[in-house]
Amino acid sequence: MKDSSTHRIVSTIASATEIVCAMGLGKYLVGISHECDYPAEIKGLPVVTQPRINIHVSSLEIDKQVRNIVKDALSVYQVDSKRLAELKPTHIITQDQCDVCAVSIKDVESAMCELTGINCRVISLKPNCLADFFDDLHKVGHTLDAKDKSTHLANVVQQRMSAIKNAAIKLPKPTVATIEWIEPLMVSGNWMPELVEMAGGISAFGEAGKHSPSIDFSELVAKDPDYILVNPCGFSIERTLEEMHLLQNQPRWRELKAVKANKVFVLDGNQYFNRPGPRLVESLEILAEIIHPETFRFGHQETGWLIPTKPMRA
Repeated sequence: MKDSSTHRIVSTIASATEIVCAMGLGKYLVGISHECDYPAEIKGLPVVTQPRINIHVSSLEIDKQVRNIVKDALSVYQVDSKRLAELKPTHIITQDQCDVCAVSIKDVESAMCELTGINCRVISLKPNCLADFFDDLHKVGHTLDAKDKSTHLANVVQQRMSAIKNAAIKLPKPTVATIEWIEPLMVSGNWMPELVEMAGGISAFGEAGKHSPSIDFSELVAKDPDYILVNPCGFSIERTLEEMHLLQNQPRWRELKAVKANKVFVLDGNQYFNRPGPRLVESLEILAEIIHPETFRFGHQETGWLIPTKPMRA
């Protein structure tokens, strides 16, 4: 392995920051995105990105803002080119998977056009499915002269995932709907259907490797899944609870099988499921202990998931 002590890494996505730190290279990070909040060692690092929208509003208002920006062919995020120049990065890690979910390679390239005298390498990740996540681990390791570290990390994550998958193979297979956005209603795609199946369930919506589709509430009623898991992209458990009334007040909500059986769960979509980083294995653990609590207990209740008990709002 080559010497990486001269690396100066800027990560513009939270999942990449977690990958770098999990590989033991966090000390080479010199800049992060506005969404990077884990692990604790990154606290205080310069922030080089910010959203062009107000993210402290309802899911409906966020969706409206994003649609308006995209309609005008603008980016949802901006990269601080002046701060980048000051940090003098040797590597910038970004993504090419979703232009509206996080800072993208287009945003980074736009900022770099304003830079002079900066010679850095851009690493663009594209995790559309679980296999892509592992490919991205190796890409980061290879580019940062840390192949052994990325191989070790990939092996550890795969072994933990395989143990859960193997233990769940012969268990009953309930249907599971994972909701990635509340208003408008969207269900999870990409790696989530794979994780649901590895945890011993059947994904009611979404297709592995494809973006999360929008659905009408009537489609949720028609599928009537055994479990409903609510994990909006970028939302904490507390923030999701504030919007649960939008689902609970739907006319046919109480008719749903999962509602009657008290199998509706709120999950931390920000820290886990919507970040294609090393904590996808914890995401799988959460799914497993929700779907098959008689078999799996990992201790994520109350921190990674809970059963909502907040009363409905009018």
